[in-house]
Formats: sequence, structure tokens, C-alpha cells
Amino acid sequence: MTAAQSIAGRRRLSQAELDMILTAHEKFVTGKQGGKRASLRFMNLSGLDLSFRNLADADLSASILDGCRMIRAKLERANLFGCDLRQADLRQAMLVRADLRGACLRGANLSQADLTQADFREGQIAVPHPRKGLETCRHEARNGEVDEANFSGATLDGSQFSGVSAFKADFSDCSLRGAKLSGANLKEANLAGAILDGADVKGANLEGANLNGAVMAGVDTSLARISGAAMQGCLAASTAQALSRADELHRRCLDNQLWCRTGGKEGAAARLDGEDLRPLGDRLRGLRLTAMSAQGACLVGLDLSGAQLQGANLQNADLRTANLRGADLRGAKLSGANLTKADLRQAFLSPLPLGPERRTQVSLKSARLRYVQMQAADLSEAILDGADLRGADLTGARLAKASFRDCDLHQVQGLDPTSA
Repeated sequence: MTAAQSIAGRRRLSQAELDMILTAHEKFVTGKQGGKRASLRFMNLSGLDLSFRNLADADLSASILDGCRMIRAKLERANLFGCDLRQADLRQAMLVRADLRGACLRGANLSQADLTQADFREGQIAVPHPRKGLETCRHEARNGEVDEANFSGATLDGSQFSGVSAFKADFSDCSLRGAKLSGANLKEANLAGAILDGADVKGANLEGANLNGAVMAGVDTSLARISGAAMQGCLAASTAQALSRADELHRRCLDNQLWCRTGGKEGAAARLDGEDLRPLGDRLRGLRLTAMSAQGACLVGLDLSGAQLQGANLQNADLRTANLRGADLRGAKLSGANLTKADLRQAFLSPLPLGPERRTQVSLKSARLRYVQMQAADLSEAILDGADLRGADLTGARLAKASFRDCDLHQVQGLDPTSA
């Protein structure tokens, strides 16, 4: 389809006209007087700015949005069926359950976007006549296309990618739990560090793809094409041995809690170095695990919200997507830990008092903190030297005297790099 054909018959909107429609839609969404649901079907909106606007439930089907700025736009359940979104900037956009069937997102930037349960599958596209426009349309089936798109750090859990072309797309450090990737073309795609638990890759083309360090529990690659794929350091499902040890490891954690409650008279600090703790699920939530040691342990996806982990040793532990919201990590050792996409909102990472004049600072030296959520966390005096903080959100965090020497602060939110 030529550019002339794709734009034929589509009304070109100015930025001012679009802004008026979006304002009316936002009133509609919030129930205010004068609101009207946006109907932007078969429009030419190329190059316009929709950033930070609320387009939830809007209808933009078959419109041209190439090169649009749509940063942090709210597009939950929006109809983007058959849209041309090539080179669009959709960083951190909300696209939960959006209809993207037959859409073209070639070269688009969807870094850190939320695409939970979004649908990218094949769609029947209406192609306007080159001269008569929309009066004479023909229909053709078109697969979704995201070739060379950037999904780094995005959330794509439960999304529908069956048959989609994602050649050389960047899915690094994104979450694809339970995604349907059957028959998708992921040739030479970057899936390094991606969370693929339970994803369906039957018939998918993963030739030459980078899957290094990906979490692949419950992923069957036997019916996928994986020739030339890099799969070093992939994390498979917990072994039968790890599953059988879950109760024993839980008892050690309960002993740690008893040790805390009795001032060391009963129980003992838990020693969990190198263990796979994933089978514990949410059993450690809110526990008192002061001084526990889990060096090099696997805690991927674990629920540790509200846990008391003062002085815990979590050096080189794998804590990707772990829930540490509101956890007390004062004085914890987290150097070299992988906390990519972990939830540390309202967590305490300030110094731990050990006496009248002694205290231990939190160490996050060389930690991997990509896309970590640290909103309203207390990082006072924390040592983050050499940490990878790309895409992290530190909005509202306490950062007094925190050390950020030699950190990667690309696209960090809530932090002024000049003061770090």
C-alpha cells in the first residue's frame, strides 16, 4: 500500500482541532458537562501531539498517527484497529486491553508502556481507493507489525501477538507473562532479560534472537524455531528439588521471625544463600527477616511486601519483578543484585542504627535497577555507585546524601542528574 493510498480520503486535523476533540473526550471520561466521546476514525493525525492526554475508550481506528508524540497518553481499551503508528513515540503510554489488530508500529517507541492484554493480531483493514478515497474501499487481512519497535521495559502480560511480525524488535527487560506469541516472527529480536513465564511460543520464529538471561518458566521452545538464538543464563521453572525444599525454607524464615521476636533467645537468622525461593510465592510477605542471608538466591517475582529485612544480605540476588513495596531494607546489602522492574515503592533503604554512634548504610553498588519503581522510597545516604538505573522512577523519593557515582541515569524520573 502506497503512502498516497494510505492517506487517501482521510481528513487532516490541525493540532488545535485535535486538542478541542481531546478536551471534550476528557470531559466525557470524567463525567463532566459538555463531554463527548472522541471519534477519530479514518483521520490523518500524523506528527501531532497527544502526549499526556486521556484517550481511554476512544475510537481511532484506521487513522494515520505516524510520527505522533503520545508520551504517557492514556489509551486503555482504545480502538487503534488498523492504525498507522510508525515511528510514534508511545513511551510510558497506557494501552491496557487496547485493540491494535492489524496496526503498524514499525519503529515505534513503546518503552515502559503498559500493554497488558493488548491485541496485536491480524485484522481486516479497509484500504481506500487511491482516487475515490473512502467511497470505494477494499478489505485486506493484515497482520500486526512491530518490526524494529522498542518495547524495552514495557509490560505485555497476556498480550496477543499470534502471527505478528516483530523482526528485530527490542523486548529487553519487558514482561511478557502469559503472552500469546504463537507463529510470531521474532527473528533477531532482543528479548534479553525478558520475563516470559507461561508465554506460548509454538511455531514462533526466534532465529537469531537474544534471549540471554530471560525468565522462561513454563515456556516450551520445542515447537519454535530457535536456530542461532542466544539463550545463555535463561531461568527455567523451579526444579522438583526446589519445590520439595519450599516447606523447609519457609520454616527457616519462620525461625528467623521467632529469633527477632525473642531477641535471639529462640530460632536463628535464616541462611538461604543460593536457594531458589520462587516456590514460596507470597509466604514471606510481611515476615520479620532481619539479618537473613540470601546471597545469590533466586527471588524472581516473590512477594516480600512489608517484610522486615533490616541488615539482610541480598548481594547478587535475583529480585526481578519482586514486590518489596513498603519493605524495611535499612542497612541491607544489595550490591550486585538484579532488581529490574521490582516494586520498591515506599520502601525504607536508609541507614540502620546499630548503637549510639554506629549505623550501616544500604549498599546498592553495581545493582541492576532498570525500570525499578522507587516512588516515595527512603534512599537517604544509600550507596548506588555504579548502579544501572535506566528507566527507574524515583518520583518523591528521599535522596538526601545518597551517592550516585558512575550510575547510568538514562531516562530516570524524579531525579535531577546534576544534583546526584
